[in-house]
Amino acid sequence: MIMDRGTRVVVQGITGHQGRYHARAMLDFGTEVVAGVTPGKGGTSVEGVPVYDSVQGAVDEHGADVSVVFVPPRAAADSALEALEAGIGTVVMVTEHVPVHDAMTVIQYARLKGGRIIGPNCPGIAAPGRGKAGIMPNEIFQEGSVGVVSRSGTLTYEVVSSLSRAGLGQSTCIGIGGDPVVGTSFVEALRMFEADDGTSAVVLIGEIGGGAEEEAAEFIRSRMSKPVVAYIAGLTAPPGRKMGHAGALVSRGRGTARSKIAALEGAGARVADTPWRISKLVAGSR
Repeated sequence: MIMDRGTRVVVQGITGHQGRYHARAMLDFGTEVVAGVTPGKGGTSVEGVPVYDSVQGAVDEHGADVSVVFVPPRAAADSALEALEAGIGTVVMVTEHVPVHDAMTVIQYARLKGGRIIGPNCPGIAAPGRGKAGIMPNEIFQEGSVGVVSRSGTLTYEVVSSLSRAGLGQSTCIGIGGDPVVGTSFVEALRMFEADDGTSAVVLIGEIGGGAEEEAAEFIRSRMSKPVVAYIAGLTAPPGRKMGHAGALVSRGRGTARSKIAALEGAGARVADTPWRISKLVAGSR
């Protein structure tokens, strides 16, 4: 799924503080980071990784499958479009505060090109033993067969740590981001996990706002053969108040935690009442 041994990664914005720090962490995770891109910094290097002025220059020299965008919000969309235009199939947009219309433009262009956007405003993807494209902490992961998909970065870290402590390693973890518009949905991630021979069970971490969890529930009901354990954050969130993520908003009674939990349970998923019960439910589902 997405990241495999041999997946070649480009880091856009590698000469900035975040790009440099997380490029080092991705290398330490075992990721094949083949190049960085910062306009005007071509010919230099960061952590031993060569830097190019353009994505096309990096792709021409090294080839690449995945790009990670550590570029400020005003330029993040252009960076993602440049990566797609250069032929990169998956673009991970870590950047926060990307304007909604910019995100919509990038996502639409990716669909036209047959590519995939993860994010924006996301921690990326990690496949223990194979590679990482994003900012998830290295030390929490363990190789295994539990797939994780989440709208929340910090909850992902808590849940993955809990799974690892319980001896439940992970196949792939995808942080899809908490913005109102994201490139990869729960349904798309579930479809990939269902088709992945290395995944035996899936953890879905949702939150209030929007209808993504209800759409996921319908997919679980009709298409998933593998067990799904879910957790929905925001059970006590007051209506009309945004909670952390831009997309975490209960509006006119829609998108509540209770409606999402009911939909998931009705579809056959087991829903944990706290993040710490997820590992027990996963262990009992296999």
